[in-house]
Amino acid sequence: MRNRIKEVTQSPLFGRQKKKLPKDQIRHLDKIVRTIVRNPEAGTMKSGDLQGVRVYKFRMGSIQILLAYEVSEYTLYLYTFGSHENFYRKLKKYRNR
Repeated sequence: MRNRIKEVTQSPLFGRQKKKLPKDQIRHLDKIVRTIVRNPEAGTMKSGDLQGVRVYKFRMGSIQILLAYEVSEYTLYLYTFGSHENFYRKLKKYRNR
């Protein structure tokens, strides 16, 4: 099931987080998003409370970053990104409000 992504939408949370990054890290994050657009199944599918959400892991410098997203039809919805610490707890809280 390889979708052709036609639209990328970011959550308000994702936008706020991205705005705080230095320019080189924003470029790196944009490169990662392009990777996901080309291959939406790149992330690991989650189950339970986070059913339907995929998480893509990548490195930014020496830190491992997790990026949560969901694919619906032809839209890639970017939820949030960050280090592993409390990542899933914050994601569940954000998704369930």
